[in-house]
Amino acid sequence: MIRISTAFDSGNIEVVSAASADNIRLRIRKDNESEFFQWYHFKLFAKADTKHVMVIENASESAYPKGWEHYYSFASYDREHWFRVPTSFDGKKVTITHTPEQETVFYAYFVPYSWERHLDLIQWAQQSAWVEQRCLGTTVDGREMNLLVIGEESPKKRKVWITARQHPGETMAEWFVEGLLEHLLNEDEPVSRQLLDQVVFYVVPNMNPDGSVRGHLRTNAVGVNLNREWAEPSLERSPEVFHVLKAMDAIGVDMYLDVHGDENLPYNFVAGSEGIPAFDERHARLENLFKEAYLRATAEFQTKYGYEVDAPGAANLTVASNAVAERFKCLAFTIEMPFKDNDDMPEPYQQWSDIRSRQFGRDTLKAILDVANDLR
Repeated sequence: MIRISTAFDSGNIEVVSAASADNIRLRIRKDNESEFFQWYHFKLFAKADTKHVMVIENASESAYPKGWEHYYSFASYDREHWFRVPTSFDGKKVTITHTPEQETVFYAYFVPYSWERHLDLIQWAQQSAWVEQRCLGTTVDGREMNLLVIGEESPKKRKVWITARQHPGETMAEWFVEGLLEHLLNEDEPVSRQLLDQVVFYVVPNMNPDGSVRGHLRTNAVGVNLNREWAEPSLERSPEVFHVLKAMDAIGVDMYLDVHGDENLPYNFVAGSEGIPAFDERHARLENLFKEAYLRATAEFQTKYGYEVDAPGAANLTVASNAVAERFKCLAFTIEMPFKDNDDMPEPYQQWSDIRSRQFGRDTLKAILDVANDLR
C-alpha cells in the first residue's frame, strides 16, 4: 500500500493518484490566496527496495519553471540527514525516481527548516550572555516575530541587521543564519570577538513564520509577498514587515543583509541598491568594499553572475534591501543562494545544501568584519 502524507510542519503536496509505485501522480498546492507555488514537502510510506516514480504534474505552471532544470530533489529517512535523488524535467512535468531503502522517506524541494527548529535556535542563542531575545509582535496566524539582539548596545557601535526567509520556501536562508549564529556566539572565535567589540547584530531568523508552517513558497498567511511590502507595510496584510521596520526606525541601521534563495541561478551572489535615489559615491564604495571582502572570505561567493543592476533612480522601493538602503542611507544587500548547486564549486552528491548554507553564513561574518570600520 502506498501512502503519502503532508500532515506536518511545512508539508505540501496533493495526490492525484498513487495506484502503483511506478505511477505516482502529484501536484503542488498553491500558497494560500496566491498563485505562487514551487515548495513541496511530503512523506512516502511504501514498500522498501522498490523503485518509485513520482511525477509532479503542474511543475511547468509553478512560479519558476526554469528552476526545475538540472534540479534534484532532496530526500531523507531520519529528517536530519538529507541527500539528493534522481530528478528530471521534460518542460512540463518533474519526475522524481527513487528506490527507498526503508519503508518511509521524506522528500522536499530543499532541506526543511521547521518551526520547532527555529524555536530551538532562538532559545539556544538566548543562553549566550551576548544575546537578548525580543518579541516584536505577532503574525496573522498569531506566531511571534522573534528578534535576537547580539552584543552590548552602544551609540558608538555599528548596527547590523540580518533578516531571513521573507520567502518561506527559501529554507537555505535560515540554515545560513544558524551557521552565522553558531560562529558569532563562539567565545573562542577571534572574528566574533572582534565583531562584537564594534557591532551590535539584530537578527530576525524567520521573517515569515506563517508561510513556513503552511508550506508556502513565497507568501505569508494571506498570500502577501513580504518582499514587496517595505514601502507601506500594514498590520492587516504584512505585520511581519510592519513590526521589523518599526524596530529598525527605533534602533537605526548601519548595514542590512536580507538572506534569500534563488530558484534559477546556480550561484551565490548579492544584489545591491544601485537604483535607489540616495545612491552616491559613498554607497558605491561601501558596496565594492563588501563584495571584495566577501570574495576574500569564501570561494563560494562570486560577482560574475547575478541580477541585472537597476538604472539610477529605478529601484523598486517595496523590496527590503532597496527600501532600507534608501530609508537609512546605509549599506544594504540581498544575499542569494541556489536551490540547485553552486556551479563554480559543484558537489555532485548534495549540490547546494543545508551544510553549505550554514558554512556560507559563518564565512559572511569575516566579510562584515572587514567593512565594519567603514560603515560610518
